[in-house]
Amino acid sequence: MARRVAVIGAGVSGLSSIKCCLDEDLEPTCFERSNDIGGLWKFTETSKDGMTRVYKSLVTNVCKEMSCYSDFPFQEDYPNFMNQGKFWYYLQEFAEHFDLLKYIRFRTTVCSVTKRPDFSETGQWDVVTETEGKQERAVFDAVMVCTGHFLNPHLPLESFPGIHNFTGQILHSQEYRSPEGFQGKRVLVIGLGNTGGDVAVELSRTAAQVLLSTRTGAWVICRSSEWGYPYNMVVTRRCLNFIAQVLPSCVLNWIQEKKMNKRFNHEHYGLSITKGARKIIVNDELPTCILCGTVTMKTSVKEFTETSAVFEDGTVEENIDTVIFATGYTFSFPFLEEPLKSLCTKKIFLYKQVFPSNLERATLAIIGLISIKGSILAGTELQARWATRVFKGLCKIPPTQKLMAEATKKEQLIKRL
Repeated sequence: MARRVAVIGAGVSGLSSIKCCLDEDLEPTCFERSNDIGGLWKFTETSKDGMTRVYKSLVTNVCKEMSCYSDFPFQEDYPNFMNQGKFWYYLQEFAEHFDLLKYIRFRTTVCSVTKRPDFSETGQWDVVTETEGKQERAVFDAVMVCTGHFLNPHLPLESFPGIHNFTGQILHSQEYRSPEGFQGKRVLVIGLGNTGGDVAVELSRTAAQVLLSTRTGAWVICRSSEWGYPYNMVVTRRCLNFIAQVLPSCVLNWIQEKKMNKRFNHEHYGLSITKGARKIIVNDELPTCILCGTVTMKTSVKEFTETSAVFEDGTVEENIDTVIFATGYTFSFPFLEEPLKSLCTKKIFLYKQVFPSNLERATLAIIGLISIKGSILAGTELQARWATRVFKGLCKIPPTQKLMAEATKKEQLIKRL
């Protein structure tokens, strides 16, 4: 049975994992490369440390009633949707309430996580860490990787002909913190996700003009729903989930599209979504900004010149000062050895999106590498609960041969489709 557990990262997933280890009488040691908890929720004025952080104006998309750790609810005077500062303070309260900080080693980078020679018998790992230039090696019975989705900015410059000739400023949304410095500029935001929508709306208050380019469009919903209740509370219901499982997908899509277009016709706003796509973003102000002309919707970029962008619909926008790529992130596990490193980047080879399928012993878990409709806090807590019980021997998972066979079969099926 595992006793000593290494937890990599002290963000939302890492805090869940430390707490769940303590609940199961395990001995966690958390390694955090920054100087504080919270991961991307800890705001910093710059991105010089290379870590992904939230922008200053960020507001949560899931209301407090549907988003908290199970044994630590938000205070009653907290708003339904919280800004970055309020949410980070909640994480701080959680860590202090359960006395988690003493298990975290700050300013410590994990260099490598490798199997011990007797791994097939013990399931143990060698973990090498570095703190202020000094390396240490320790043996752990289990490892919980809590580094999340947002590790490396995805900047697909090769997909945009002429971008290297562009003389203006080029940024990834990871570098964006506030609208200061964009006054009077013409800004092109590429990518219509939650971040792209937020950045475009905020910049529209200071920039001369904001252009928002999208390939697929998106359904835009508000945080508030009928009668003013938070949208998550209204739509997250067992009966609605049952209906979604029973109805044919074509009927369900038709109903959802009618409902989405009831507030405003997405096609008229330049937001019409590509057939087959199901992208939904939360933004209370984007439709109004489009109506007022402070944000102009554009199709995907065909090519760049030195000062302008040519779009797929043939239109050209001149005198662009800044291009911000809100094109998402990639995740990786640089501290893992091959073939485990490559396998973990393929979610299909993660059993229940937690345990790598190729390990003889289930003593390494990936926590928080999930995309869910609801709260990431609830999702990571459930993952961490299960993982720690597997470590302790209270829960079992199928043998590796069966898991690898099933994952390989799914992968081949996907390739054929």
